[in-house]
Amino acid sequence: MKPYYEDDYVTLYHAKCEEIPTLWAAADVLVSDVPYGIDYQSNSRRDTLARSIEGDKDTTLRDYAILTHERTVGPDAPQIIFGTWRIPRPAGTRQVLVWDTKGALGMGAMDLPWKPAHQEIYILGKGFRGPRTSDVITCAPVQSLGRNGRVHPHQKPVALMEALIEKCPPGTVADPFAGSGATLIAARNLGRKAIGVEVKESYCEVIAKRLEQQAFDFASL
Repeated sequence: MKPYYEDDYVTLYHAKCEEIPTLWAAADVLVSDVPYGIDYQSNSRRDTLARSIEGDKDTTLRDYAILTHERTVGPDAPQIIFGTWRIPRPAGTRQVLVWDTKGALGMGAMDLPWKPAHQEIYILGKGFRGPRTSDVITCAPVQSLGRNGRVHPHQKPVALMEALIEKCPPGTVADPFAGSGATLIAARNLGRKAIGVEVKESYCEVIAKRLEQQAFDFASL
């Protein structure tokens, strides 16, 4: 299949991840904000943002990506997977990182006097490197409304993805659910090869535009 976008560092396909065997063959490290399996439905006013996430009815796609990567690379294949405490963590999770969103995230249960201000990130496999730092990563999220620059309901800040990829072992970074393209942009910013797949063409267009803008996406840092 011909890539939707390609440059010296990034290759992006418009397809389902199951349809691109080269994704798994090229992947050394899996870094992905996968469909959590929570059947996300936004009830808030989001301007142009989608109110749901494709494939988010259950963990089928998440588990497929994890197992396919492990079968291709090996049982110790390094993986960084986003998730939530509301769904059982992936089998083989070695550590849970907490993304502290500086008090900004969602509304949560309105009958409770606390609002959510963090997300979970799961570390699987081996080969990670770098200085030992806290398992809490503090990083402001992308503005919540489309008119403020957000392009995807679960868009992750490039700065957060850079902090995660910096500790990944060498090799090509793969994201089978590319979404807004934050993983691909962060990898390229760090001089890493990256390959991504996104099922919705509208998001592929967003990713391509973001990648074409400049080598470093300062707007999302």
